[in-house]
Amino acid sequence: MSYVDVGKENSTPIHLYYEDHGSGHPVVLIHGYPLSSASWEKQVPALLAAGYRVIAYDRRGFGKSSQPTTGYNYDTFSEDLHKLVTHLKLKDFTLVGFSMGGGEVARYIGRYGSKDVSKAVIMGGVPPYLLKTADNPEGVEASVFEGIEKAISADRYAFFTEFFKNFYNTDVYLGKRVSEQAVQASWNTAAIASATASLACVPAWYEDFRNDVAKIDVPTLVVHGDSDRIVPFASAGSRTAKLINGAELVVIKDGPHNIAWTFAQEVNDALLKFLAKPAVKAQRTDTKRKAVA
Repeated sequence: MSYVDVGKENSTPIHLYYEDHGSGHPVVLIHGYPLSSASWEKQVPALLAAGYRVIAYDRRGFGKSSQPTTGYNYDTFSEDLHKLVTHLKLKDFTLVGFSMGGGEVARYIGRYGSKDVSKAVIMGGVPPYLLKTADNPEGVEASVFEGIEKAISADRYAFFTEFFKNFYNTDVYLGKRVSEQAVQASWNTAAIASATASLACVPAWYEDFRNDVAKIDVPTLVVHGDSDRIVPFASAGSRTAKLINGAELVVIKDGPHNIAWTFAQEVNDALLKFLAKPAVKAQRTDTKRKAVA
């Protein structure tokens, strides 16, 4: 197993677990909450078959990475990502972030620029700014996040059970696009995550990425389900695509939050089509949009 050292907590090193497969243009996959890099299992084979080098890692606190009690904010997450790509000496790479991972994509480019980044993909991502404020009326009420924090503090295992119902829209797709076993596997991954991380990540969801998004100057694909109950399309994906010059927006019709699993073929088709296009930073000002049934 491969790890990169990203810091220390007292006497304990903080390691990120990662996998590095294939060859060709590097694609870095950044998972969502409360999962791990294993959640990309429907994308990795498609990317490898198409000739890409695929790097997937576990965010601190999740999966096989270390579980420190510090660093659950996007400045640290983006720094962790920077240390990984520096360790691997990646050039001309694509960043693909799902849910929380969309925050890493935005903050990474916001902090480190796009010198070595050729493309960006934000899938069901938390940018540009999820919290409803006076200057952000499209956001989500603070009481929603407060309720989530209370539920996690009271019993995170019970919270995860309810969370995954809306993560997959199981009332619609259970037994059709997602099995009971797949939902249970997600729950198992969440259960072994750090209890500290499970709670501390919630405020990170509504960090303000508007300045970061404004700095994204590479070809960008935004993919979002229009039935996302975790990160509302109107609050996130729709706005992100409008804020990034020349971004391409693919809306997955009736898609829940985890479209990477429930609508894997549609997601893979959009991802591979986007990756195959020439990477040109000088983008057009119009925003493309199409719906995928």
